[in-house]
Amino acid sequence: MRLPFALLSLSFVAAAPALAQTADAPPWDIVVTASTLDLLGRADTSSQGSVTRQELQQRPVYRVGQLLEAVPGLTVTAHSGEGKANQYLLRGFNLDHGTDLASYVDEMPVNMRTHAHGQGYTDLNFLIPELGAGVDFSKGPYLAAEGDFASVGADHLRLVDTLRPTASLSVGTLGDQRAFAGGSITFANGGRVLAAGELAHLDGPWDHRDDFRKVSAALRWSRGDREDGVSLTGLAYGAGWHATTDQPLRAIASGLIGRFGSLDPSDGGRAARFSLSANLARPVGAWRIRASAYLVRQRLTLWNDFTHYLADPVNGDQHAQDDRRTFGGGTVSAAREVAVAGISNSVTLGAQTRYDDIRLDLIHTRGRADLATIRDDRVREFSLAGYLADSVRWTPWLRTVFGLREDHFHVADRAHVGGVTGTEQAALFQPKGSVILGPWAKTEFYLSAGRGFHSNDGRAGLVEGGAADALARPPLLVRSSGYEAGVRTGAVRRLTAALSVFRIDFASELTYDADAGATVAGRPSRRTGIEFTAQFRPVRWLELNTNLAATRARYRDIDPAGRFIPDAPSFVGSAGLLVHDLGRWFGAVAYRDLGEHPLVESGAIRSAGYREVNANIGYTLSPRLNVRVDIFNVTNSRDDAADYYYTTRLPGEAAEGVAGLQIHPLEPRSARLTLTATL
Repeated sequence: MRLPFALLSLSFVAAAPALAQTADAPPWDIVVTASTLDLLGRADTSSQGSVTRQELQQRPVYRVGQLLEAVPGLTVTAHSGEGKANQYLLRGFNLDHGTDLASYVDEMPVNMRTHAHGQGYTDLNFLIPELGAGVDFSKGPYLAAEGDFASVGADHLRLVDTLRPTASLSVGTLGDQRAFAGGSITFANGGRVLAAGELAHLDGPWDHRDDFRKVSAALRWSRGDREDGVSLTGLAYGAGWHATTDQPLRAIASGLIGRFGSLDPSDGGRAARFSLSANLARPVGAWRIRASAYLVRQRLTLWNDFTHYLADPVNGDQHAQDDRRTFGGGTVSAAREVAVAGISNSVTLGAQTRYDDIRLDLIHTRGRADLATIRDDRVREFSLAGYLADSVRWTPWLRTVFGLREDHFHVADRAHVGGVTGTEQAALFQPKGSVILGPWAKTEFYLSAGRGFHSNDGRAGLVEGGAADALARPPLLVRSSGYEAGVRTGAVRRLTAALSVFRIDFASELTYDADAGATVAGRPSRRTGIEFTAQFRPVRWLELNTNLAATRARYRDIDPAGRFIPDAPSFVGSAGLLVHDLGRWFGAVAYRDLGEHPLVESGAIRSAGYREVNANIGYTLSPRLNVRVDIFNVTNSRDDAADYYYTTRLPGEAAEGVAGLQIHPLEPRSARLTLTATL
């Protein structure tokens, strides 16, 4: 942990009692300015929380995926073009493009199983930021309702039902332009219709501009509210872009390319997504019923050249990863309060299902032109889960939450290259539970433990040329185990804080393989760490917040290569402030610090991580018009957003290539001006 930053982030917390005593006490409740809701008395773990819409709308975000940085401790960055899924880091995990972080939008799972580029691939580019209503999040495998990919964390982004007629225009210094328009109508019968759309373009600082082009649209009908209501939502998205991936540092140092250059300017991608989702919440007698269903059609093609001339010294190593899928599913739960011998029980029964029909291939290309098909698979993957959760209030100061979950998976794969087919089934039983003590003086203590899992690629290790129905793969379902102890307090006026100590073990770590350009199953791992989160509101219009997480990450097996987990940060920190309704002014500052981390298993080669400050300031010109300026990388840091250590080959180098650093720099300082009008 960086001691100066830790002390700086904690300083306002240490001063909280004095500030609370000296600041003028406003005569109103300070609720709307909170970035996260106070879940004291309602949360099942010390790291569970809920982010408000205001926090989402005020954050300075360079790309839409960074909305999730509102989740304390979550860092969202990129190592390639803007249309590609972001990289996610949480609690000492480099989650690549979404492994072990389950993400949902309107209760639709965003993580892709058996994906062409990486297991758990989470692309949020289809999201229109103005439609975010808030995020409910959890960390660790402790909640019975959370399944695949949720072992490290889960986030559920809600969509708004109503929106004042709004139009906005943005222009930035890195070739970015954006137009948004949307609004809703409420009918006499209580029904509401919301429509919205956006057009966006971004070049970035790259020598070969990204030329990211995006169009998104949404249409939503709703009635009622989250406790007794129904909604039906259609979303559409399409995009195309060029990409500057991580590049060999030696190519930059020698002058072969510039710091923002690329050895293969034809890298890039295109994507399309169409979805229909429905949600229902309704009391039925003593039961509270919730149900959701979704159907998604999605396609993605990525052209990437990571190793350059290592495999093919003539044509280069660019390959196309094409993923076309239709998937659908849903969830239903029923909850009710039951008194047994005078003891209050809140019982929830639930079921979840999902089916993916996937066609995915890997093609050797040059300048996006096909040369040879390496793999071409048709995968059908089905899952079914049931769970039970029982929250018992034993005494005014003792509450327990006990959960049971069972997941069943079935995957069938037909390889069109080699003609091999195979099927596999797997099931996993997962007990989970928490003990909550308190509240005493607005303070609760938590002990949590549970089992979780992530699924592996359904194609993994397919034996080309083998016998029919022969599959050689890692386990389809990989077990995780988590333990957490923590405290949540609101004892100091205007201050909410939480401290968690955690450990999480995986039977197999999902890791990035540069040669494959995807994630692969790896060695068993363990992380132990401590996390601190706080929000302080000294006055009505100001909030200060911070998150600090220090983690020790190691492989659990013995291997001569070493026990360090590459790309696993030892420290992730953030600090910020929100200003809301200070007269006509509003704004935010967000600082994030990704700590040093090993790049190889021996720990001999390390990255220094990166630091970045983003900020915005806005002014309300009239009740219907406001202007806002976002400034990204305020200090113009020259750190790298992502760095790796692997073998590549440049023209003229030896056939075995050179092992070295590959980097993707942070975007330099830039600004974006947005003008928003509402009716």
